[in-house]
Formats: sequence, C-alpha cells, structure tokens
Amino acid sequence: MIAHTIQLALTPVFVLVAIGNILNILAQRLSRVVDRSRLLQDRHSQTSGSEHDLVVIELRLIARRITLISRAILLLVTSGLTIGITVAVLFLEEFLKFDLQQVAAIGFILAVGLLMTALWHFLLETRTATAALRIPEEYLESHREL
Repeated sequence: MIAHTIQLALTPVFVLVAIGNILNILAQRLSRVVDRSRLLQDRHSQTSGSEHDLVVIELRLIARRITLISRAILLLVTSGLTIGITVAVLFLEEFLKFDLQQVAAIGFILAVGLLMTALWHFLLETRTATAALRIPEEYLESHREL
C-alpha cells in the first residue's frame, strides 16, 4: 500500500516544483525592483520640480510592486508548507491506519487556493509594472510613417 501512497504524493510534489519555479521568478523581480528603488531613493534628494515628482510617482509604483511581490511570496511559501503537510498526512494515514483522506483533501484544496491567490498578486504586480512602463507618444512618433 505504500506504493499507492507514494503515487498519491506525486501530484502535490509536482505542485511544489511549480511553486519553487514561481518563487524563483518572484525573487528575481523583487531584486530588480529593490535595486531600482535604491537608485530612485538616491535621486530623490537630488531632484526638484517636475523631475522630483516623476521620481516620487515611480517610487510609489515601486512600493506597490514590492507589496504585491511580498504578498505573493508569502502566499506561495504558505502554499508550499501546506502541500508539505498534505504529503505528510498521506503518509501518516498509511502508517497509522487512520482515515485522513478528508484532511489531505482540505490541505490540498487550501494549498491550491493559496497558489491561485499568489498568482493573482503576481498578475497585479506585472500589470502595475507594465502600466509604469508606458512609452511616451513622443518616442513612438506615431505621426510618421516608417
């Protein structure tokens, strides 16, 4: 019966791999955002007028992005921990001969819900980043045919 339990545990483990990959992406994004934040914080005291306003606007967007990425990371880590507990419950069920199928199912559903919420935060962060990177019309020179 242990072979069956190992088979049952494979699906959550594959989800863990996916979570690890997403965490890697988020960590890279967070690193880049933090670097940009440090650069802008240095420029903050050196600017004035409309240039200063642009720095403040970008800093606000970066603060929002950091919040979204941090929440996504927290949700993903919580999802991963929940999946780990779910796998442990599957094996405890086998060894202790208790019926813990509902506990395992609830744990897996919770983990998937946390994963989906984390992905939602990731989507919001990428949308925020994209909105901040709008290319000004003057650079596009849409009035010219090329």
